[in-house]
Amino acid sequence: MPHTFYKYQGTGNDFIMVDNRDNTFPKNDTKLVNQLCDRRFGIGADGLILLENASDADFRMVYYNADGNESSMCGNGGRCIVAFASLLGVIDDEADFIAVDGKHHAVIQEDGMVSLHMKDVNTVTVYEDYVFLDTGSPHHVEMTDDLGKMNVKAIGASIRYSGMYGDKGSNVNFVNQNEDDKFSVRTYERGVEDETLSCGTGVTAVAIAMKVLNKTTANTVRLQTPGGLLKVTFKQEGKQFTEIYLTGPATYVFKGEAEW
Repeated sequence: MPHTFYKYQGTGNDFIMVDNRDNTFPKNDTKLVNQLCDRRFGIGADGLILLENASDADFRMVYYNADGNESSMCGNGGRCIVAFASLLGVIDDEADFIAVDGKHHAVIQEDGMVSLHMKDVNTVTVYEDYVFLDTGSPHHVEMTDDLGKMNVKAIGASIRYSGMYGDKGSNVNFVNQNEDDKFSVRTYERGVEDETLSCGTGVTAVAIAMKVLNKTTANTVRLQTPGGLLKVTFKQEGKQFTEIYLTGPATYVFKGEAEW
């Protein structure tokens, strides 16, 4: 039976959106999600997101990676589902929604940008060559002078599968500084198992890591990804980071039908 889906992208990080308030999507069908996300034999996307009813919020976000498995928080996906909820008439220009890492608040600004409140970060671990932190998803952050020429897929996979992060692995971000408050970022995403054009939790992790490493004096950091520019703002209280907001575009691409 054909069902309606929508396609959204946030700085090139693209998602299949499904209105699942009627609970008709086969949520445990890993093979189906993987097939729908396949760029040659399906719709094509970095992930699939279900919008569902929630008793204590405007809606619930259920996120699947392109491999078909339900995953941790997705920042760009979170911004896109807010735009999707607005399109459906579920919200106007503000939302409170439930994701796998808890409740989030978001605002659709007058210019169409979506600002998403991310979870607080209380632990940032600094190693000799990299930083590790969790911004709703785990992130390895590593600076490099060779960002443009890097084989992000190969090097990222070698870190993700090295065993240093156990069976679940980690997302891997490579960073180069442009200005005091601006950094270029490329990300290898677990679950996609490839470089993506942008990663919301990844740029959030990079902004906080750069602050911890004293690479920036700013509390508003601009992150240039291959898919576009994102902004992360935060408050720092000692080793704790609160009031973290990820802001950027969330763009409707097209609407279609698929079998499931």
